[in-house]
Amino acid sequence: MSAKTEHPEAGRDPSDPFVHLAFFYRDERQYTDGTVSFVREGLAAGDPVAVAVPGDRLRLVRDALGDDAGLVHLLDMREAGRNPGRIIPGVLHRFADAPPEGRRVRIVGEPVWPGRSPQEYPACVQHEALINAAFRGRTVTILCPYDERGLHERALADARATHPAVIPAGSRVRWPSEAYAPQEAVARYNEPLPLVTGALTLPFEAGTLTRVRHAAADEGRRLGLTGVRLEDLELATAELTTNSVVHGGGTGVLRVWADGGDVLCEVRDRGRLTDQLAGRRPPVRGRGGGRGLLLVHLIADLVRVHTGEDGTTIRCWFAR
Repeated sequence: MSAKTEHPEAGRDPSDPFVHLAFFYRDERQYTDGTVSFVREGLAAGDPVAVAVPGDRLRLVRDALGDDAGLVHLLDMREAGRNPGRIIPGVLHRFADAPPEGRRVRIVGEPVWPGRSPQEYPACVQHEALINAAFRGRTVTILCPYDERGLHERALADARATHPAVIPAGSRVRWPSEAYAPQEAVARYNEPLPLVTGALTLPFEAGTLTRVRHAAADEGRRLGLTGVRLEDLELATAELTTNSVVHGGGTGVLRVWADGGDVLCEVRDRGRLTDQLAGRRPPVRGRGGGRGLLLVHLIADLVRVHTGEDGTTIRCWFAR
């Protein structure tokens, strides 16, 4: 395989130091070659490097790096990024914000893998699209592997829409993505969340927040949540219902139900969420407020959001 080169118009604003690459691969050899060469280039330059990929792929990278694996921050994305909404604040920013400002940071991040559920996938695409806004102007390079053989063609097309530059399978050449349209991807997966029948349904307003929160916790306990997971459900309902009262028109409806191995809660209100990065920014020191949705992303196993003219729905999953 030839040495890496970069097309002079590699899909990004040349004045913006941020680089976001979709790296396509077809087998383990291509995967290892592309990710490990990216890591070693970073180490050779003295850059901080992190790898956040599913556990089976993480073992490939660790084994290929040998003794150098100790120089790299390694994370199993199946755990750290099960909720795609957690990845920007809890994985990418957490690592990228640690080195001195101005240093190039390199991250391999694989949020989309074969086996992602239909419920998770729309949140994955929105995450990949929003990375471009979240890191604009930052001296960061993020390489996102995509399995050409294991993923549906839709996922490969979405990768081209959410990444300004792509590396085709078997190549190291970066090319601009002619399909790059991150805002269209965010809008396309702003999917309505159908109303669930049979769920515990609790209308709320400012004066009933405490009672509704306790009722939701009781229902979560009845449905099989215990310990920390039950506490997380209660905390999420408290944050979301409070946000609705403060920002969503003063009232809303909370629902709690079970589906498979998960307990779900959702809040619907009349507000419209206009900040696409709400809940995905790390907290700002010395600034109170604005952390409710961030906290929900960090504790839930999945968060889906739909917002429009008629209001906003936020739905959360908690594994039993």
